[in-house]
Amino acid sequence: MKFIKYFLIIIIILGGLGYGLYYFGTKIASEKVMEALTAELENSGEMENIRQAIENDPELQAFINDAKTVDENTLPFTSKEEATRVIVKKFGISEIKDLQDRVQEGQVSKQEILQIVDEKLTEEEITALKVIAYKELYNK
Repeated sequence: MKFIKYFLIIIIILGGLGYGLYYFGTKIASEKVMEALTAELENSGEMENIRQAIENDPELQAFINDAKTVDENTLPFTSKEEATRVIVKKFGISEIKDLQDRVQEGQVSKQEILQIVDEKLTEEEITALKVIAYKELYNK
């Protein structure tokens, strides 16, 4: 009986440690990814290119401009870090990297990306991402 008791205690402790590592590991990974991406975009001048691409594409502009009138209190997340964490959880690092490579090589269209995002994220999460993107692009 004592063996089962100690065995259960060890299993509970290991489960708690595993959950803690998963929780804090994804948090740390998402923060590092976001910091690196933001620094890379700002240092390379790519952020200005992205702004211009959005302003020159009416479809993208309409997509992002929906964020102007959203009540942020109803969103599931409001910070870049939280958004990154949700994306890492729902997509996984390898799928994100694969999508990035496909975009850079021109192998995927906007419609395909939007379809992939629609499959993985809820409408509220997509709206929250629009709000964060709008804030980042226009420094609001």
